[in-house]
Amino acid sequence: MRLVLLVLMMIWAGPAMAQATTPIQVLDAAVNMMIRPGMANFKSRASGLESGMGALCAQPSERTVAIAVQQFRQAAVAYGQIEFLRLGPLMEDNRVDRLLFWPDRRGIGLRQVQAIIAEQDAGATAVMSLRSKSVAAQGFGALEFVLFGTGAETLLTPEGAFRCRYGAAIAANISMIADQLAMGWYQYDGVAVHLTRPQPENADYRTETEALEALVGLVSHGLEAVRDTRINPFIAGADTEAKPKQALFWRSGLTMEMIRANMAGMQTLVQVSGMARAVDEANKGLDNSIQFEFSNAVRALDLITLPVEQAVVDDKQAHALTYLVLVTGSLQAMIGEQLSTALGLSVGFSSLDGD
Repeated sequence: MRLVLLVLMMIWAGPAMAQATTPIQVLDAAVNMMIRPGMANFKSRASGLESGMGALCAQPSERTVAIAVQQFRQAAVAYGQIEFLRLGPLMEDNRVDRLLFWPDRRGIGLRQVQAIIAEQDAGATAVMSLRSKSVAAQGFGALEFVLFGTGAETLLTPEGAFRCRYGAAIAANISMIADQLAMGWYQYDGVAVHLTRPQPENADYRTETEALEALVGLVSHGLEAVRDTRINPFIAGADTEAKPKQALFWRSGLTMEMIRANMAGMQTLVQVSGMARAVDEANKGLDNSIQFEFSNAVRALDLITLPVEQAVVDDKQAHALTYLVLVTGSLQAMIGEQLSTALGLSVGFSSLDGD
């Protein structure tokens, strides 16, 4: 996993040595060197997931289960690298929630998925009818339960045939959305054009400042989301115990891998776009400071090697999780406040507060 991320970052970061410095260069690099490649990578992985689930349903075996599980991991991680890009196609047609309904503090998604499996709801086994159901029952969270939740062992038996068909429909839905995302970033007169060539007559990005605010805001808000919806809910607080089952993907053991993917995606966008290099001389050190703090986040992630339910009660790894919270806060301040100010932008508000 680390090797894959490293290779992706090297691929994406290499051309960044062009040292983008003007707003248009930053926006062009962001779209063409990170966003579009990231969407294409997700499309490829999601297609593999659809194939893997199809093979599992056609010939259930330990081998095809292992392949489907591996395809799930690769598709989820590929999405983790781009899920903070919450503008344009990802924000249309409820795609964010269709792909991953989270946080699910009341367990709504779990109950709906369990009911579909228990009642063998035929409407959940075809992608188009599945799309008419709750968003919580048609994305990665639902598929994780199919593959790893209670009763997943039936996937190897005739008893699990319905469960498998439901999982295959979810995978097909994820693949369909991934196709739409990839195409959306190449749409004529679409978000890519508006973001890289803002015009006064546009309804979304009318100036370079608005476009840059959107780009920098993606990272700032993404860091906030990682901290407040992916880490804080399950680690112990001053007066609260750890709740590892509040962690995303605790069943599949992908909790930390997903967080690592989130961080890698944001770091890559900052690197390849050169957004922190498009500043005046007085702020030239900010780029190195941001990258240093991202490296601190990676070092903290490297320390968390146990399954999340064990990591939260291991002194060293629990400390690393707490430190990761601090680092994401520091990075958000650097990008949402310091970099924003240096670029003459205003993106430092809390998106999770609904401001």
